[in-house]
Amino acid sequence: MKKLKILATATLFTVACAQASATVKVGFMLPYSGAYGTIGQTIENAFKLYVEEQGGKLAGQDIQYFRVDDESNPSKGPDNANRLIKRDQVDVLVGSVHSGVAMALAKAAKDAGVTLIIPNAGADAITGPLCSKGVFRTSFSNWQPGYAMGPVAIDKGYKTAVTITWNYAAGQESTDGFKEAFEEKGGKVIRHLTVPFPTVEFQPLLTEIASIKPDVVYTFFAGSGAVKFVQDYAGANLAANIPLLGSGFLTDGTLEAQGASADGLLTTLHYADNLNTPRDNAFRASFSKRYPSNPIDVYAIQGYDAAQLLDAGLKAVGGDIKKRDQMHEAMSNAVVDSPRGQFKLSAAGNPIQDIYLRQVKNGKNEIVKVAVEKLADPARGCKL
Repeated sequence: MKKLKILATATLFTVACAQASATVKVGFMLPYSGAYGTIGQTIENAFKLYVEEQGGKLAGQDIQYFRVDDESNPSKGPDNANRLIKRDQVDVLVGSVHSGVAMALAKAAKDAGVTLIIPNAGADAITGPLCSKGVFRTSFSNWQPGYAMGPVAIDKGYKTAVTITWNYAAGQESTDGFKEAFEEKGGKVIRHLTVPFPTVEFQPLLTEIASIKPDVVYTFFAGSGAVKFVQDYAGANLAANIPLLGSGFLTDGTLEAQGASADGLLTTLHYADNLNTPRDNAFRASFSKRYPSNPIDVYAIQGYDAAQLLDAGLKAVGGDIKKRDQMHEAMSNAVVDSPRGQFKLSAAGNPIQDIYLRQVKNGKNEIVKVAVEKLADPARGCKL
């Protein structure tokens, strides 16, 4: 009997050790090629940096990484997601940058019961009609930066506005957010202009703006389109009479290419270059040391915070990834100590966060003030 007792104790100890040393499988489904390739690598680098800062483990668990290049192609989204879910059997998915890909990823993760952390894609639907208790976002909704610019425009005395963007979801949701806040406070959007994505022929619409003569223009463009639009707007000599405002992606990652054309531009986003807080300064120093050739931008912050959020969930369950429901509850209630400033998640899984007003000065998006404190996305259509 005594011998059996010793064997039973030894068996329990062995099982406990096996659980404590379990490996958590993390699958990155990000763009590693094409226009968004640099963004995907930045997100992965920042995620891994946080894990390295914890000694290479989260909640005592080893982290094993898998990666798939999603090519920013929504049509390949389901197959790519299944490569990670079914072939690699990952516990956690991290992705993506392109909203169309993320929508496919959210559905696949929900169907498979796999935890999903979205480190960029801002599609409102992800924390709206597609919301799920296992889907979390550490970035933003497209609505948030747009909505935050509305009161800024009103405070500057602007009464009429024109919005302009590509004719796709991100642009529409951003300009809708601006319109909602601007008109709530008494302004009027008198025209919404679009060009097909990814067209960068803006001259006819700039001529139309000049003829409409609004008090201000609000825009959403990103990447090479943002570079061309800012340069064309400056070249058309509109800025002197019709100021240009934008979502922060107008000038994030694009300032070097935009050059002097971007000087003075005001944008709204959940991060700025000179927050100068101890948390942000420590992150920037650590990231620069680990990845000296990788620019520090909003994408790095979002990837870093994806790892922080996962860590909070794993710690709550003692590293036992199988306790999925308890882990999700802990992630939903976590306070993330982000370099952007602390934030919590809404019930729909989107950050409730400060949105900063930034101005382009000396090649940086320098903070002017907090445009809106603790802004929560309305999560329209979310049913949990």
